[in-house]
This record gives sequence, C-alpha cells and structure tokens, in this order.
Amino acid sequence: MASNPPGACCTVGVKHEGTAVGEVKKIGDVRTYFSYPKDKSTQNAILIITDVIGMDFINVQLIADQFAANGYFVVMPDLFRGDPVPLNSPEGFDIMEWLKGHPISKVDPIIEATLKEMRGPLGCKRIGGVGYCFGGKYVCRFLKEGKLDAGFTAHPSFVDKEEVEGIQGPLSIAAAETDQIFPAPKRRETEDILQKMSVPYQINLFSDVVHGFAVRTDISKRREKFAKEQAFLQAVHWFDEYVKST
Repeated sequence: MASNPPGACCTVGVKHEGTAVGEVKKIGDVRTYFSYPKDKSTQNAILIITDVIGMDFINVQLIADQFAANGYFVVMPDLFRGDPVPLNSPEGFDIMEWLKGHPISKVDPIIEATLKEMRGPLGCKRIGGVGYCFGGKYVCRFLKEGKLDAGFTAHPSFVDKEEVEGIQGPLSIAAAETDQIFPAPKRRETEDILQKMSVPYQINLFSDVVHGFAVRTDISKRREKFAKEQAFLQAVHWFDEYVKST
C-alpha cells in the first residue's frame, strides 16, 4: 500500500469558526454541498471527497467556500449518507468497524453519479479532485480521463499502491511530518511510483503538523495555521495550472 489504513487520528481535530455560504441540494438521492464562484460559472470545478467527518463539518464547508472564492464551482457529496464519524469520537469508537459500512462498492457509485452530473447538467468542463484523508484514496481511483482532470490530496489514507500506479493525471500531495497513516516510508514509496510515471506530480511536506492538519488543525497555533493555509494554496495553484489554464 502507498498509505496505511485509517486510525484514531482520522477523527481528531478542532472545529473552526465561520459561516458557510454554500447550499445543500441533492444529486439523485445524495445530499450534496454546492458553493459557487462570484461569476456563477460552473466550467472550472472542484469535487471535494471528504474525510470521515463528512460534508456537514463546518471546516470542510468553509474550505469549499474558499475554493469557490478562488473561482471554482465546488461540489461535495455526502459520501456516508448521513452516517459520518463524529469529530473527536468517544473512547471505544471502532473506525475499522465503521468503515465496513462504507466500502468502495458504496462510495464509488456516489462519486460516479456526482461526476456524471457535473460533466452533464451542471456544465463542468474541467474538474479537479480534492481528497482529504479518506478522500485521498478516491482521488487516485478517479484521476482518470473523463473523470478527474487533476488531483490534490492532503494526508491520504489507505491508498493502494495499484491506485497510485493507475492515475492518469497530475497529482499534488500535502503531507504531514508526523503521520502514522502516511509516514516517511509510505511517502517515499509513493514518490518512487510517481517518478516512474509520466504524469506531473508534487509532494510537499509540512513540519510541526500531524495527520488531518489541512482540515482539522488548531489554527490558534501559528505553525499549524500556516501549514493549513499553505496546503490550501498548494491546491489552488495546482488547479490554476492543471484545471483553469488547460
């Protein structure tokens, strides 16, 4: 595997303050968060594939709105159909047991249907995929022609080696210095795979942060706030190059 399975660190974090400006509608029977750029254009789009805390988490809604403020139409489906993992889960919560209820066979179809709607009725011409933790696996799975045009993932979890080898578009990765799920050996394994491929790639490593920093970090701490903001800008610049300018 190019990253390890999820663990307790996937559920720990700090809730951020702010008011989301997007709206929740449905694609088929799946609740989906939409955030629009100022000009309301849907041509350049981002699909956010969330961590296990899900699309109703204010932190990721604020991130979606920030992408929209940078000129992207953002779509974020409820991958877990109302069954996300609680932030800072109670002692004894078994994330591996929870994952059994949300296997690839249930998540893939939601992403497929979302992309079909984006490419069709929603009028998206180019789509970048953002995957946090759990979502990183699915960015790799869907970084294919006709699906996602470019990908960004921060602190990915349980990505298979074959999924990295199968990507067909540009991939940017933001990694944490301290991360049991995407530790140094896994980062290097991923780099070795990408070096042999023809797609553009980028791996940025941030010190003084842990798994989940791009979404759930404590922004009252200067270095953590800086890393979170830089990871976001990393994604924006990546998509400006490989989604907007292409």
